[in-house]
Amino acid sequence: MSFRVAIKLGGGLITDKGSMKKFNNKAVEAVVESLYSAYELGASIVLVHGAGSFGHLLAKEWGIADGLNILEEQGQRAAVSEIRSDMRELNRLIMGKMAERGLECSSHPPSDWATGTGPRFSGDVTIFERGVGEPIPVTFGDVVGTNDETEFGILSGDDLMLRLSTELEVTHSIFLIGDSEGVLSGPPGEMNSELITNLHHDTKIVGDHNEDIDVTGGIGLKIDRSLEIAKVVDEVWIIDGRKPHRVVELLASGKTIGTKIMDG
Repeated sequence: MSFRVAIKLGGGLITDKGSMKKFNNKAVEAVVESLYSAYELGASIVLVHGAGSFGHLLAKEWGIADGLNILEEQGQRAAVSEIRSDMRELNRLIMGKMAERGLECSSHPPSDWATGTGPRFSGDVTIFERGVGEPIPVTFGDVVGTNDETEFGILSGDDLMLRLSTELEVTHSIFLIGDSEGVLSGPPGEMNSELITNLHHDTKIVGDHNEDIDVTGGIGLKIDRSLEIAKVVDEVWIIDGRKPHRVVELLASGKTIGTKIMDG
């Protein structure tokens, strides 16, 4: 069976979100190994990654998600340039790890092809159409231009996942996170927090999964977008990216440990 898989690498998985521009080599190498295994299974992969400490810290400091503040214009514009540069640096680090493993890929920074923020951003996602054995397209959360008075804003990787998953006829949409087995009933680390194996629209969740420094909505946005994707895609999952072999397990057997997002 062939698979078309959209995979999102969370920023908290691939970086240390609390330390400016700290890349998690070990985590990314493990993920890339699983991507290689999925590729060998015949999967056509579309890859999205978050920003983590390469974007969120500076974006929060300058209020980039809220758009242009005329009182902070000079500093904000400098921050926009720096964030875009930092995100391309992170993208190169990830693609470098993929190249080391023999995975050919191509980079598609949203600031080059997308306009606007949120799930209805403008941009042609058909550029991510790939067949089995073709280079893996890679994109990421980024600062993009807008067509209104805000001038710029943050296009979240979760919003990219929504459009890529629903418009490219993927078989699997998988979010890899860095702090838990999947979606928990409460904050990670709390004694009574349990893994939610099947998540529906009315599932009750308490906690924030590290939202304090996430300028794009944290686990709440991820869940909202996943529920939207599940209306179109049967296999939508939020999985522990620290154990990326579970992606291969899911593709091979149809089952794994994590949170499956259900339609309805």
